[in-house]
Amino acid sequence: MENWDDLRIFLAVAKAGQISNAARMLRIDGTTVSRRLRRLEGAIGQRLVEQTREGQVLTQHGEELLARVERMAEEASSFGHSGLGQPGLGGQVRLSVSEGFGSWFLAPRLPALVEEHPELTVELVASSGFLSPSKREADIAVMLSRPKAGPLIARKLSDYSLGLYASPDYLQETGQPQKRSDLATGHRLVSYISDLLYAPELDYLNEVYSNLRATVTSSSINAQLQLISGGAGIGVLPCFMGDREARLNRVLPSFRLTRSFWIVTHKDTHRLEKVRYLSNWLTRQVEQDRRVLLPSL
Repeated sequence: MENWDDLRIFLAVAKAGQISNAARMLRIDGTTVSRRLRRLEGAIGQRLVEQTREGQVLTQHGEELLARVERMAEEASSFGHSGLGQPGLGGQVRLSVSEGFGSWFLAPRLPALVEEHPELTVELVASSGFLSPSKREADIAVMLSRPKAGPLIARKLSDYSLGLYASPDYLQETGQPQKRSDLATGHRLVSYISDLLYAPELDYLNEVYSNLRATVTSSSINAQLQLISGGAGIGVLPCFMGDREARLNRVLPSFRLTRSFWIVTHKDTHRLEKVRYLSNWLTRQVEQDRRVLLPSL
């Protein structure tokens, strides 16, 4: 295990999930990657990866080694990058978040972070679903609930508010609802596709009023915002999205839903400098702009 080059290749395979992708990252041929990986396994005396149809998957011994190698890589990256006695922050960190939070709240704030730490590479995965920290698909995930199982560390990041929104043109056409029961008759609704929900916390309509049915649905919250803005109907949006969209009006302004964001990391890597720093950075962003997530009535 004293051969850092072999460990570096193992780390690339673990991150990329495929030998061919790791080879491209390292700018060497795949045969060399495979040979060096087998050499490392021989030196350790343990199988580190298994071949599947999707690519290379870490064994339990591979997972244990990955945690150790990641800590070594973090320590190594701090050498030679100091200023005023503080170690530099470098390396790659993958952050998995919901589509709306990633594109509307985090993306505008990330440029300042990467400008301050030019050697840090941030991969923002903002999509309809979450990558799994327990499977090492992401270094950090901001999820809608606390995981109930797995080798994970979770803490609450913040609550956030959601409200009902519609376009002025739609409200002029149909009239402004005066109470939630009005939504059941004479109004079109926009929401998620029920059988494609990636988290139960996104099932909003039954909380608004029982037995509501959407007329237009989408798996994308950004698409829903565009549908609502275009006059397709009334829909539930996070306030950090709906309040910033000039083409939308609040419907039944006193009505609010509340959900929560949770920071989730793997227990073996949550102490890595880049993971700790980004987790703390997320907390600072929320504390500085909590009114965006939880606007007053």
